[in-house]
Amino acid sequence: MSIGHTLLGLLESGPRHGYDLKRAFDEKFGHDRPLHYGQVYSTMSRLLKNGLVEVDGIEAGGGPERKRYAITDAGVTDVEQWLATPEKPAEYLQSTLYTKVVLALLTHRDAGEILDGQRSEHLRSMRILTDRKRHGDLADQLVCDHALFHLEADLRWLELTAARLDKLRAEVAA
Repeated sequence: MSIGHTLLGLLESGPRHGYDLKRAFDEKFGHDRPLHYGQVYSTMSRLLKNGLVEVDGIEAGGGPERKRYAITDAGVTDVEQWLATPEKPAEYLQSTLYTKVVLALLTHRDAGEILDGQRSEHLRSMRILTDRKRHGDLADQLVCDHALFHLEADLRWLELTAARLDKLRAEVAA
């Protein structure tokens, strides 16, 4: 996820302080990985330097000065271009799991045991996500669906690999 583009998009609804941006980000996108304040302020500094945001006001308070940021026309254009650009699909061609299976075969370990252990871990994660989805709002349900579909694809791969393990063992040994 592009944190910069996400913060720019959040600014399109109106100027905000860094604290407000962090809170909005965490509420909408950061359920599992909230932003650190340092990430917000370093990102805002970069966006400011690149002319994508401007300081809309500075407020003095009991602590440090609070800058209020506003998106510029260049920032709006940048968000529009980012949103319109399709994401490159993750192809997982360098899978750690595949590497573990092949290394197990190369070292005469039980690759089937590795696949079984991974299957159990995937199913555990799917149960947690399904429960979270059941109790979440629509946004959380969509995030969970995305993760569940990827886990289901992984499970299909695990089953296919388990069915082809003898053939893979023979190829790896050659």
